[in-house]
This record gives sequence, C-alpha cells and structure tokens, in this order.
Amino acid sequence: MWEAERHIVAILAAMIAMDHGCQAALIAPSEILCEQHLQNVKKWEELLGFKAVCLLGKHPKKQKLETIEKISSGEVQFIIGTHALLEETVTFSNLGLVVIDEQHRFGVRQKEKIRGKAKKPDVMIMSATPIPRSLGLTLFGDLDISIMNEMPKGRKPITTYLMREKQRSEVYQRVSKTVEAGQQVFIVYPLVETSEHIEAKDAVSMTQELQKTFPKFKIGLIHGQMKGVEKEALMVDFKKGDIQILVSTTVIEVGIDIPNATLMIIEHPERFGLAQLHQLRGRVGRGSLQSTCILIAPSSVSQTAYERLKSFSNIYDGFQLAEEDLRIRGPGDFFGVAQSGLPTFSTTQLPRDLDIMEQMRIEALRVLEEDPHLKNPEHQNIAWVIQHIWREKLHLPNIA
Repeated sequence: MWEAERHIVAILAAMIAMDHGCQAALIAPSEILCEQHLQNVKKWEELLGFKAVCLLGKHPKKQKLETIEKISSGEVQFIIGTHALLEETVTFSNLGLVVIDEQHRFGVRQKEKIRGKAKKPDVMIMSATPIPRSLGLTLFGDLDISIMNEMPKGRKPITTYLMREKQRSEVYQRVSKTVEAGQQVFIVYPLVETSEHIEAKDAVSMTQELQKTFPKFKIGLIHGQMKGVEKEALMVDFKKGDIQILVSTTVIEVGIDIPNATLMIIEHPERFGLAQLHQLRGRVGRGSLQSTCILIAPSSVSQTAYERLKSFSNIYDGFQLAEEDLRIRGPGDFFGVAQSGLPTFSTTQLPRDLDIMEQMRIEALRVLEEDPHLKNPEHQNIAWVIQHIWREKLHLPNIA
C-alpha cells in the first residue's frame, strides 16, 4: 500500500470510529512520518469536526504532559504518535481504533501494548511490505487483508540492479550522471560508524570518501544518532536541492518524500531483509521521473544471499516480495513473539500450500460454528490438544 493511500485509508477508518464516539490512535515508527500524518489530518480537522494531536518523544516535558491530559480526558479524538504512545502514562478516554503504520517496524509486544490500552479495539495494520508473520496470520484467517497494488498516477516502476563490488566505478558513473542531470541520490549503509565486529562499510567514513570522489557535489550525512533538529535541517536542505547526495543509514526507511531523488544505492544489501530493502527502494520513484535502485553486493557474499538479492531485483510488487520473504524466512511463531522462523508446529509449507490452508480455515470455522465448546465426540481430540498443548500460549481457561 502506497503512503498516500495509507494516509487516506487511515483517515477514513478513524472517521468511522470517531463518528461512533470513539478515539482513534495511529502509531508510526518515525517522527517525520507522524508529522506527515498530522499535516494530512489537520486539513480535515475543522471541516469534519474533530480534534487531532501528535505525541512525539522530542516534545518538551510540559507539552507532553498537556497532550497526555487531552488524550486521557477525551478532549482530542485522533491521536498520532511514535513509540511515545506506548508509555505507561498515556491512557485513552475511549479508544476504539488502533492503526499501526509501517507495522514491520514494531515488535509483537509493542503491538500488543498499544492494543492493550483499550478493552477490545479494532486494529488496522498497514505496510508496503508485510513481514512473514503478518502474512502468515492472514493465511490462517486471523487477519483480514486488503491489497492496494495500483501505483499513484504518474509514477513509474523503479528499475533495480544487483551489482558486485568490482562494478563500483560503473555505479559512481551513474551517480555523476544523475546529479549532473539535476536529480538527487541516496546512498545507504548498514552501519553508522566502523565496527570491530562487523565487516561492512559505514556511513561516516564513506561520506569522507565520497566527498573525495565527488568534489563538485554537496554531500550530506544523516543517521539515527543525530539530534532531531539536525536531521530535520538536513532533510530540508536535501528537499530544497542544496544537497545532491545524501548518505544515510536506514533512518530514511520511512516517511521521506523527495520527488527529485531518482537514484538509490544500497551498500551491503545482504544485511537487510527483503521488506527493509523494499522500503528503502521506495524512497525514490516518488515523482514522474524514471528512478533506479542499485544494490552493491560485496565479493564475499554467499551464493544463497546473492540469489535472495537477485530475486529482490526482479520483484517490485510488495506483496509478492512478502511471499518470497515468507518462503525464505518462515512465518515465525503465531502465538509468540518471533516474527520470522519456523512456527512451533508445521503441517504445511507457506506460501506453497495456500489452497490447503484455505480449506483448513473454512473447516475450522465450520467446527466452531457447529460445536463451539467442542463437546461432540468427534471433536474431543481437538479439545485435548487445545487443553494440553495450547492452553498456556493462548491464555485459555481450563475446559470443563
């Protein structure tokens, strides 16, 4: 689901909740993304008769306390925030809808914590690329799913290339041509600074190297260890075009909208998951210009990792990528906190056995409808399994 579409869907869902006298909370992983959501919501606030507020970690203590009071009293109906919404001091007057944007950036316990701030809220999770566990839950029927796979009008698919370290000079030639054409470039690294334990290029030292390689271009550096005001100032300069090449870590993964940025270079792509790579790739291609993403794989990358990256370069659809990620990494523990890996038991292989899974889901719903307490003799085995194997994980009472 594209970001513009997610903004609209979130607002429409929140309006339904607010029309029924409930509050709606939208949690997003970055302050930039939260502020974008707030800007969109504010356009409708006066017209539709609700009040919106944003709670961020960077806000002064006094402002935070005032905002938390408005949330708990019910003075505001649409609440947007980062992980700050998870703090114990944040309580809601009547929370009816929870929207989790970029849901792959939140852990299972964090998702449960925001849900736990209401008795039984409706929950909507949104992402351009579902993680394996979320996709697995949709297959099991625990999540309903809507797919919005049309590109916004005027956008073009991003061309993706997988290249080796020995082709670096070709990549740098592409950087020069892009900047000389008046467009901008992202270069992403997995590390902020050099690590003794990880053999990979880092953003800080490579910024110095790149400045030597491209002395005529203005190069900026942004990463998560910088203060919020520094990051905001850099992004303003980049958006204005004062910076031609922005060196970054994954801090730019979400919430960055620079239509003039048309080239994304990702160093050490083997260190990122498919969902994360797709999010990074989505930072370009946001205007009408043709955009490109280049993955630079080191010479030491394994054949398995190289094949995974090759499949990524050939797949642009986020949902198809999620299926590939599911096949490679496994769906995780549906009743635990692991978001990838093999579940506690496995009777099928996902997504290969989708047809079988659908039949199982239909059969399970039939059993629940006909014998909800599993009293019939033919269902006693199911009752035993739930009681002795799954009761603790599912937090179920003893079956009499």
